[in-house]
Amino acid sequence: MATGATNLHDVLNAHVSEGPLPGAVALVARGDRVERAEVGSADAAGTTPLTRDSIFRIASITKPVIAVAVLMLVQDRRIALDETVDRWLPELASPMVVRTPASPVDDLVPAVREITVLDLLTFRSGHGFPSDFSLPAVAPLFTELRQGPPQPQHVPAPDAWMAALSRIPLLHQPGEGWLYNTASDILGVLIARVSGRSLPEFLAERVFEPLGMADTGFEVPAAKRDRVPHYYRQDGSGGLEPLDTPDGQWSTVPPFPSGAGGLVSTVDDWYAFARMLLADGRAGDRTLLSPVSVRQLTTDHLTRPQRDASTLFLEGQGWGFGGSVDVTETDPWNVPGRYGWVGGTGTAAHITPSTGAVTILLTQLEANGPVPSTLLRDFWRYAAA
Repeated sequence: MATGATNLHDVLNAHVSEGPLPGAVALVARGDRVERAEVGSADAAGTTPLTRDSIFRIASITKPVIAVAVLMLVQDRRIALDETVDRWLPELASPMVVRTPASPVDDLVPAVREITVLDLLTFRSGHGFPSDFSLPAVAPLFTELRQGPPQPQHVPAPDAWMAALSRIPLLHQPGEGWLYNTASDILGVLIARVSGRSLPEFLAERVFEPLGMADTGFEVPAAKRDRVPHYYRQDGSGGLEPLDTPDGQWSTVPPFPSGAGGLVSTVDDWYAFARMLLADGRAGDRTLLSPVSVRQLTTDHLTRPQRDASTLFLEGQGWGFGGSVDVTETDPWNVPGRYGWVGGTGTAAHITPSTGAVTILLTQLEANGPVPSTLLRDFWRYAAA
């Protein structure tokens, strides 16, 4: 559709003009050259144009931010990567595991070892979604933990959420298999308990304020809600079904600040976060992460069998901390070493440390499953050209 587009605006407009996508805001940085574009409207009626400072529900591109916060605590020597988490998360002490991934939830064996911080960062703790959603141990993730599309006001508070998690068996032994999503929510609770601060407070003080990310958080204050798009999913007839409004679920601090997908942000705020990573953890005269921590974050930690077993989400990619790492060149946009992730609310953000490239795409249309949309693929092709 947008193949051969000569600028970023054309890439976005080719999709917005055909519908049902109301609008999009994007950024492509190639070293010091930065291209931004805003196309379309904040609502399906087309009454309010999207702008550079529009505030989006960014869903799973929250995950790299959470991973950075964990690494800050590692650098502070409050926790260690090889440390077991039961000291801080006693609900995860002595976990039980289903005998096989397909076993009933009451056919259990003890875990062969405790869960570590590294297990959670690499999504190999045994918690989360496999490629097969029909497995018996997957159902409680939806019913008990409210995993899935972000619903900030409908998830239990952290202590109750962790109590529910403790009753759900692991799908794999710790360290064995890669599973999606749940580990980032667990890490959000870990950050709060280790730091003695709520997750919103810790992120605001240690990440958002130093980087000037003034529009990033778990809620949108009343004075900024005119910058929040309406949020939709595509219905069966090709139209749009409303999911949230500017004064909806992100208008107050949620009971459970989700480390897996709870943040709102802008294209420039996430770009500030990306620039910090590309600068080996520095932002101006401040150092947020060490170069070693940045390399750990952006390096693939999976084995080939673990990548191959996670094709629904990873499509052959590896996984660093909180984001994927491209390890092949099977697609035009796959540049080895590219780090980042996509969000179920129609968002994506990546950096390529070897080239200094950054790509960020923000929309208000729910993704149709984990497979990248045509818009996202066209966007990546343009960015890689």
